[in-house]
Amino acid sequence: MLNTIPSKDIPSIGLEQIRLLETLSNACAASGDEGEVRKIVLDQIRPYADEINIDAMGNVLAVRKARESNPLRVMLAAHMDEIGFMLLKEDGDCQFQFEIIGGIDPRQVVGKPVWIGKEHVPGVIGSRPIHLMNAEERKQSVSISNLRIDLGIKNEKNVEAGDRAVFATKFYQSRDSLFGKALDDRIGVATLIEILKHAPPNIELLAAFTVQEEVGLRGAHIAAYRFNPDMAIALDSTPSNDMPVWDGTENTRYNTRLGMGPALYIADRSTISSPRLIEHFVKTAQTEDIPFQFRQAGGGSTDAGAIHRQREGIPSLSISVPGRYAHTTTLVVRLEDWKNTLKLVHSGLCKISPALFKTTQP
Repeated sequence: MLNTIPSKDIPSIGLEQIRLLETLSNACAASGDEGEVRKIVLDQIRPYADEINIDAMGNVLAVRKARESNPLRVMLAAHMDEIGFMLLKEDGDCQFQFEIIGGIDPRQVVGKPVWIGKEHVPGVIGSRPIHLMNAEERKQSVSISNLRIDLGIKNEKNVEAGDRAVFATKFYQSRDSLFGKALDDRIGVATLIEILKHAPPNIELLAAFTVQEEVGLRGAHIAAYRFNPDMAIALDSTPSNDMPVWDGTENTRYNTRLGMGPALYIADRSTISSPRLIEHFVKTAQTEDIPFQFRQAGGGSTDAGAIHRQREGIPSLSISVPGRYAHTTTLVVRLEDWKNTLKLVHSGLCKISPALFKTTQP
């Protein structure tokens, strides 16, 4: 039980963890180019992990062994990559054609500043200004092929085709809200780091810091096959849709709400969550008086979508921090939701045992 765990082994969110999240969010790591975040993760977990491997895909796979007998082998996954852009070809005068990486609405990118490559070279996504558009052009939807990433100066930084770019949004905190370009899913990465540092003694913790989630859950597919765990939890950020409805009616399609605690997934586009894990973490939340919410079923997916289909099947659940404005320049989350997510996951893992999976499902 959680109350038998020494207080020093119970994780919490304070200034140190917020500063880590800031460092993670400000790092540039579009899918396929996760090296900057991978280095931060390795620096954080080396003193605590019993084993660390980097696989051929670039996933960081860390193991912290149990301190009790007959442990469950529990995989926790959080993805290191973020949405972004890939430079394709320079058109001249330091303007580059580019493609989108991950799910980005082209309407969100016009005029946005970006950081390019490992040196975070500044640029801007430019388009024809409205003054120079005719009436027909103003009615047309935004096309990425008509936009360019503009460095604005002579290319002296060796920016070239194939380099990744990300939104140039610096992390900041305003009272109980956190703002950042890549809280999806650096907030999951920061959570997993804290759980690894304070691993429950009753489980063998298999920590997967995954790559290429935003382009098809690719890293998690490989990590789950290698780990072959008894169960898995994906730690992520989930889009909230709790903004007002403009016609004044009640918003019944809220999905999740900020300030209501961690979101437990019942189902999404790629996963129907394990009923046993849902029940276990709901009971944990109720026993420990931790606020939580159910993510309304619908689209989207997490690493659980790739994990649960590996080998003979892996019981899986996603637990996410709700965030507004996902896959835009800035995600907004509540600090209390992050704290309660960490508390719920750690408390639930401290209470879990192999007996949970020994009975036949009805």
